[in-house]
Amino acid sequence: MTTEPAAATPGTDMTHISARDKAEILSQALPYIRRFHGKTIVIKYGGNAMTDPALQLDFAEDVVLLKLVGLNPVVVHGGGPQIEEALGRLGKTGQFIQGMRVTDDETMEVVEWVLAGQVQQDIVGLINVAGGKAVGLTGRDGGMIRARKLKMADMEDPSKEHDLGLVGDIVSIDPSVVKALQDDQFIPVISPIGFGENNESYNINADVVAGKLAEVLKAEKLVLLTNTPGVLDKEGNLLTDLSAREIDALFADGTLSGGMLPKIASALEAARSGVNAVHIIDGRVPHAMLLEILSDQANGTMIRSH
Repeated sequence: MTTEPAAATPGTDMTHISARDKAEILSQALPYIRRFHGKTIVIKYGGNAMTDPALQLDFAEDVVLLKLVGLNPVVVHGGGPQIEEALGRLGKTGQFIQGMRVTDDETMEVVEWVLAGQVQQDIVGLINVAGGKAVGLTGRDGGMIRARKLKMADMEDPSKEHDLGLVGDIVSIDPSVVKALQDDQFIPVISPIGFGENNESYNINADVVAGKLAEVLKAEKLVLLTNTPGVLDKEGNLLTDLSAREIDALFADGTLSGGMLPKIASALEAARSGVNAVHIIDGRVPHAMLLEILSDQANGTMIRSH
């Protein structure tokens, strides 16, 4: 009796690659593993990478591999589509001003329930199944993210201010609970919810939390997973390497707008505040994060501080 060989998972069949080529691919990761060993990498997880089941598994495997080869990944997640879906079930429609979600009391309840409950626990579960040890946190845990109401000036008329409700501006981040978990080989998974001086909850943009956390943890890298190949110019071409001055020009001529605004602003601030490299990469590409961190393949836009 003969048995058929087990079918490979789609996308993982490597029988066409010679043993020598496989070894070459693996050895190319060595200098990157050596350079980043023991360093912290903050990853903003969002977009399709969060909603496509195959990409979810890829992401979890990438995070676990990074941890096992000696890096310290910290995950900050969004959850826009999931929040929209939950609001829709309540008959509410999300409102946005300059890329930021307007958050009334009822919306804040939904945000907390979706982010700190459903989304966070899904990510924790995926990482644990992939062989890691993930722990879910919100900004309340360990008094991590203190916040106040965000005052957002209008981009056209700075004298005009938008009221976004319970949207928070970070006052301070105490990373001690994150460091304690890292030291015990856990992978922190953080929901971007802060608390105010009267114990009120604030919804904070996940890109902003990831950027500020990367600064406070003195991270080697900040990686932002998005639904675009990176930062594109007006013709749709990928800009692979940008300085602070070049980004200011892209803001000025309107190339950057909408949801990209908070992403780029927090990336730029992190780069200016000591994070060595900020990468905006396409989360729709399988294992995009691994390719970006452990290979010389440019995969998205890298932002430099000068």
